[in-house]
Amino acid sequence: MTPDTRFFAANHPVWTEWRHDLHRHPELAYQEHRTSDFVAQRLTQMGITVHRGYGGTGVVGVLSNGDGPNIGLRADMDALPIVEESQQAHRSVTPGVMHACGHDGHTVMLLAAASYLAETKRFSGTVTFIFQPAEECEAGARKMIEDGLFTDHPVDSVYALHNWPGLAPGVFSVRPGAQMAGFDTFDITLSGHGGHAAMPHECTDGIVAAGQLIGALQSIVSRGVDPQSAAVLSVTQVHAGDAYNVIPETVRLAGCTRYFQAEVKQQIEARMNAVCSGVAAQHGVDVCLDYKAVYPPTINHGASQQRALTAATRIAGADNVHGDHNPSMASEDFAFMLEQVPGAYVWLGNGPVAEFGALHSPRYDFNDAILPAGARFFAALVEAAQQ
Repeated sequence: MTPDTRFFAANHPVWTEWRHDLHRHPELAYQEHRTSDFVAQRLTQMGITVHRGYGGTGVVGVLSNGDGPNIGLRADMDALPIVEESQQAHRSVTPGVMHACGHDGHTVMLLAAASYLAETKRFSGTVTFIFQPAEECEAGARKMIEDGLFTDHPVDSVYALHNWPGLAPGVFSVRPGAQMAGFDTFDITLSGHGGHAAMPHECTDGIVAAGQLIGALQSIVSRGVDPQSAAVLSVTQVHAGDAYNVIPETVRLAGCTRYFQAEVKQQIEARMNAVCSGVAAQHGVDVCLDYKAVYPPTINHGASQQRALTAATRIAGADNVHGDHNPSMASEDFAFMLEQVPGAYVWLGNGPVAEFGALHSPRYDFNDAILPAGARFFAALVEAAQQ
């Protein structure tokens, strides 16, 4: 059974207007009040039962049609603190905030699928539509789970879709195993004895120690991790000093790590502690490492990945579906849901980066042409569950 293309073609202009409305009014993590109202109102108009409050601004819609499996479908709603550079008529009207990752498009694709499924009801069972806040580094998925998402609405499997710049429009990618990397952050504070820059022999210079530490940290991945086990360690912040002639008391470094395997994460953290201790001893400074786990790797479950692959093939054709693309070192908090329930995370091509921009770019824009493809994919997953 394949979702009827006529419904999606006929409603595409309306969905485009919805997407532009959400793009004009972006909201940051846990502040998605207008977006949450927008979603809840439309689900209610479709005759779908609405539950609110999960993760604060999260919305859950439940559509039941007799006995059968319960399929969870998730979209993220939050925007990013980025000043939009686009000159599109639908550009953000909220200063310093924009939908630079396409969550406005994801929300509308899931609403579009809900509209189709509510009207046609060519399935038996239940569909749970999950509209999640705070995906961008704020773990909204985990918060929804802690608030009872899967206790109150137990699903048999759960799926999410993300637009992917650089992949041709309408092309799907869903690989077995890791689709996205785990993401941890670290803060390192080096404390020495500051003083006059003309008399460094009377000081313990944290800046010199920090310089060596930054270089030494890079050897952890290049020389300490199996080359066949991908990992990234990036120092992204260096903060120290306020004057030209003063050696500061403290230096602060910060950054992040990425990995696909739990043992690699553990190895990186252990080696970071060892390197920090070594630099501290060599330079006579105190070094404190604060390492925090943020998002686990996004791991597709075998049977769910195959179901997603089959549904995508059904609507896009085998030539437009890939099951072997390399995973991304970027991260996704849908990983928390996949730790609780079997499921899969899918990429849908957004088109050329030169035309639509890269994710998290001030020039990014979601490609409205792919709205029907994403909606049909969600619908196909539900309808295929009956076969």
